[in-house]
Amino acid sequence: MIRVGIIGQGLVATHFAVGLEKLKNNEIPDHGVPLRNWLPYKYTDIEIVASYDVDESKIGRTVFDIALRDYPGNNIPGSLRDIVIRRGIHLNSMKGLPIKARGREEDKDLQQALLELIDEWKSMKIDVFINVMTTEPVEPIGRLGNLEKRVAEGDVTASQAYAYAVGLYCEKVRSAAFVNAIPSPIANDPAFIEYYRQKKGVVFGDDGSTGATPLTADLLEHMYERNRRVLDIAQFNIGGNTDFLALNLPERNIMKKKTKSGIVEDILGYEAPNYIRPTGYLEPLGDKKFVAMIIEYLSFGEFKDELYIVARINDSPALAGLLVDLVRLGKIALDRETYGTVYEVNAFYMKKPGPPGFKAVSKYYAYTKLLEWAGVKDPRF
Repeated sequence: MIRVGIIGQGLVATHFAVGLEKLKNNEIPDHGVPLRNWLPYKYTDIEIVASYDVDESKIGRTVFDIALRDYPGNNIPGSLRDIVIRRGIHLNSMKGLPIKARGREEDKDLQQALLELIDEWKSMKIDVFINVMTTEPVEPIGRLGNLEKRVAEGDVTASQAYAYAVGLYCEKVRSAAFVNAIPSPIANDPAFIEYYRQKKGVVFGDDGSTGATPLTADLLEHMYERNRRVLDIAQFNIGGNTDFLALNLPERNIMKKKTKSGIVEDILGYEAPNYIRPTGYLEPLGDKKFVAMIIEYLSFGEFKDELYIVARINDSPALAGLLVDLVRLGKIALDRETYGTVYEVNAFYMKKPGPPGFKAVSKYYAYTKLLEWAGVKDPRF
């Protein structure tokens, strides 16, 4: 059994919880789960045992209640009534958003709040934590020696505080994995990679790669393999969910820009002029974001060609499907005692794959390396 704790009960977490229970009950096919049922751990091996948030409208309610409110349709698995949403760490992660939020650290010292969390996790025997809270502005800590000091001073963000707490949990209770599906640099922060190595934990990250970003990566690989010269790239997304609302704030949007645009030079070998980032919030779009992309390039004889792509993509379900894999891969890494981070996993599932210094690659290339690491054979070959 893989016992899972959710950090941030937003739309992604809700789609993950509902979809997982429906998968386990054979109510839906496993479209959108890349490794399907190929892994030794099956969907029925995953159990969500905890959920944390800071939105006052969610604290104390069950995941079933939130799904009934936010998930399309009313066929919500009754098992989600057993998961009560607990108060998490805020540290101003929702600052600037029209949401009434309060974290448990506001009533006590941050370190005391983190120790309380660890006590809760101990009783629930959590194996894998998934971080799907709203995008926040974060800078890496850099050196492991600075981490304890920064936490003691309260000079960390919510995702950094959670990552630190999970590391302590690894040391005091049991080894665990931290899946960082948001842009905060955790698996790209040398401090946290070394921290997890020492504490015997696993960290995956950063920023789950869904929608236009993996498509862009594979198109750039196509250009590189055929020696076509990319002149420029424009890719933008507009959405109407809470994450796009948060990305209206420049300091949060810059985090997405860092994880999305870094693929260009990594894959092509040169920096083509590009504009790749979320560009706006339009509430009526809801969770189904609008994506547009243009790539101009030179073919043989210096003739200029263009690719135009327009799409509508359900944002949260795309990431939720990846989490079904990442939870199982996190447990596999723990079983193997592969502590720190795992590039082969990050390269396929993340926009900015850690550790730092490792490049983003096309998703097809990353897929072959992932299968090799996981010990899975693609049945087509």
